[in-house]
Amino acid sequence: MGDLISSHLDEGKREIIKARTGEVIGEFGRLYEQQYAVALFNKVRFDIEGGGGPQPQLLRRKAPLENRSIFSGALFQFLEENKKWRNRFLFVPDSYNINYYDNKASHERGLHPKGTINCAGYKVLTSMDQYLELLNNSLPDVKAKVGNTPFLKCATEFLLILWHPYARHYYFCVVTEKEQKKWHAVFQDCVRHTNDGLLEESKVQTPAFTDSVRLFRQAHGQYGTWEMMCGAPPQILANLVMETLLPEVRDLITPGLKGKMHERQRNWMLICDAVYGLVVRQAQAQYEAVVQSCEAGRPLLEASIRTDMDQIITSKEHVSNKIKAVALPKAEKLLKVSIQPYISSILEALMEPTSRGFSEVRDVFFRELVDMSKNTVNDSTKEKLGEHMEKISMLAFHPVKMQSCYEKVEDLSLDGLQQRFDVSSPSVFVQRAQILMREQMDDAVYTFEQILHQSLEDQGPEGLCKNIQRCQDRVIKKFDYDSSTVRKRFFREALLQIFIPYMLKQLTPSVASELPRFQELIFEDFSRFILVENIFEEVVLHSVMKDIMMAVKEAAVQRRHNLYRDSIVLTSSDPNLHLLGDNPAIDWAGEYGTGQEEGQGQDEVEGEEAGDSGEAHRRRRMKQVVSMIQLDGSPILVNESCLEVPSVDGIPEEREGEGEDQDAPSSPDIVHQGPVKVNATTPKEKKKAPPPPVQPENSPSPALTNGSVLKGGESVTIVSVAPEVQTKISEDVTQEAEREEKYLEIESSLQDSENTASAIESAIQEIENAVQEEDSEPGVEVAAVSQETAAEVSPSSQEVRSVPSNLGTHSIVLFFLLYIHWVVNEEHNRKTQLCPYYGVL
Repeated sequence: MGDLISSHLDEGKREIIKARTGEVIGEFGRLYEQQYAVALFNKVRFDIEGGGGPQPQLLRRKAPLENRSIFSGALFQFLEENKKWRNRFLFVPDSYNINYYDNKASHERGLHPKGTINCAGYKVLTSMDQYLELLNNSLPDVKAKVGNTPFLKCATEFLLILWHPYARHYYFCVVTEKEQKKWHAVFQDCVRHTNDGLLEESKVQTPAFTDSVRLFRQAHGQYGTWEMMCGAPPQILANLVMETLLPEVRDLITPGLKGKMHERQRNWMLICDAVYGLVVRQAQAQYEAVVQSCEAGRPLLEASIRTDMDQIITSKEHVSNKIKAVALPKAEKLLKVSIQPYISSILEALMEPTSRGFSEVRDVFFRELVDMSKNTVNDSTKEKLGEHMEKISMLAFHPVKMQSCYEKVEDLSLDGLQQRFDVSSPSVFVQRAQILMREQMDDAVYTFEQILHQSLEDQGPEGLCKNIQRCQDRVIKKFDYDSSTVRKRFFREALLQIFIPYMLKQLTPSVASELPRFQELIFEDFSRFILVENIFEEVVLHSVMKDIMMAVKEAAVQRRHNLYRDSIVLTSSDPNLHLLGDNPAIDWAGEYGTGQEEGQGQDEVEGEEAGDSGEAHRRRRMKQVVSMIQLDGSPILVNESCLEVPSVDGIPEEREGEGEDQDAPSSPDIVHQGPVKVNATTPKEKKKAPPPPVQPENSPSPALTNGSVLKGGESVTIVSVAPEVQTKISEDVTQEAEREEKYLEIESSLQDSENTASAIESAIQEIENAVQEEDSEPGVEVAAVSQETAAEVSPSSQEVRSVPSNLGTHSIVLFFLLYIHWVVNEEHNRKTQLCPYYGVL
């Protein structure tokens, strides 16, 4: 790999990359210095004047993931260096960066990971078709098909791919569909969290950065939303550079790529990742230098702003009125023709999936509390309460439980409007809505924790269910109000992100030439805080804001969206609640539980081993939000070493003919996470014997399909098999199970019939003995009556012939008992004919 990079990225090409990156970051730096002063002025003005708007009713957690990890588990990763699949242990900390190790022991000992994946800008794919479609777009001259990718031959059908337009791609696979869904939810959550890399708490740097990026793209004719506005600032700047740099590098390098189609694609991915790494490092260094320079001059700027605040505001309003006279008539005309007809339709497209998502958040939260109430009815001990609350406290950060909420918003579609208003993808709005949903869930959970904890301190554990119900009702009401406020703000911001770039693109050609003359109206001392470009955008924003506010207000009247009207303001519903927000985080497991930490998985190591560092012990004791993946009825995957699974050469191809089915390995769908033993049996043997049980631990070491033998204690879960063989084996196992079930049912029925017949024969014998004793006095021979009665009843006949009238009462009873005996025998013979396994019995 090193030779490939060095041969195509020689010193001359590296200098070109460095020069282009320096140009882009230099232009961005000049914009950032201007926007930094404007953002600082806006921040100081907001602190002095204050802001309106409804106050949130729910509490906000300060450090939600303190001493927490998100997920850890084992799966298989494809290594491009040797083209093999190897077992990896993945650990996702609170930073949502994915660390992967050789095994779990390496992580617990505090060793450095084999690698770390920052998921910002990635997409999680679950099929090869999706991956190849994106791969073809990255190198348009080289097209690939599913059957022509030997550099990545999947060991199982349950694939997980992390794709990035510029960075390295990562390939994983698991054994079952259940594992795939769980890992997919975890990876999606990592992408969602790392994409949101700009800190909202930074009221100066973040607005200055976002405005600088937007102005830079607009200066190059790129308006509208940007899908790669994700990650930390250095990553966003690297994406900004790669937009213009990548086509130039592709034209320089792709003509020199040799080999087959898939080899050229693979080599281009490696080269692109190397280029992206160079750009990220240079962008980070230059950006940090610009930020440091601006922060150094912040005290002087802030002092000047506070001294001349009134004069700055007056000068800005004067210039704003001048620009309004020029730009506002054009903006209103454009608004009436091209914006107003589409506001309601776009708002409806945003509101439907978003409201369903927030409603699902409410339902998930409600169900969790109801389940806890039901479980505490029979067991209301403090330990049980601590166990339930420890799980609920991290509900918002549980990607699997929150997946149903996120999926509701993924239905958001702006078909027909994306091209008109230059919206690159609805994923920008989907991701923002999902982040707001997670924040609302965590606010609701945290508020419930604080209220319930206060109630338990005041009243004790008596009437626990009633306390939970009262706290639940209070939090649900607050959630409904805050949810309405958050959604309305989200709708307004989304509509502005759609319409403002479109209006600027239409108005800039006619207004931009007149803006420089307004700069002369600004005093030189105030010119750093007042920019005519920003004032022009504010004029355009205010022109459309009125229609957007009216549309959202009308939508709030409709009950189906469950929005509060703007006139409904909850100001003092719980005046003392905000005091609880200053309380420290509640350790439910330690205060109410049994002392055992939840979420560690079944392999948690208790105690500190000799020679372990404090950091390694802290890693082991860290609580985990999502439990480790474990299949039902199977042991946990052993991670004592890096197990080698079938490589490209070791994966068996599809075979033809029925004779090869005997040596085919088992389907991955029915493989347990333990040592696997594949037995070759004939079809005849399959019918006689039930499916083989899981092999015990002390069994001989099995062999992999590539010829290697596992050592003791190791396990493998990947067994590749052709799809046709999988289908046939699955059908055979299903049919065999059905036959065996039917056999057991008939066998039980036959056994019941035989027991009944035996009981009847015994009763008949006792009656005959009694009748003989009774008839011995009058001298009537019972044997003759029995023979005469037997002659009247034929075993093969379906009807009963007439009974002789001269028989006594005891003879009639005997006659009917014989008839019942005959019916039972007939039923027994019929079931014997239906059962194909009766001959074996």
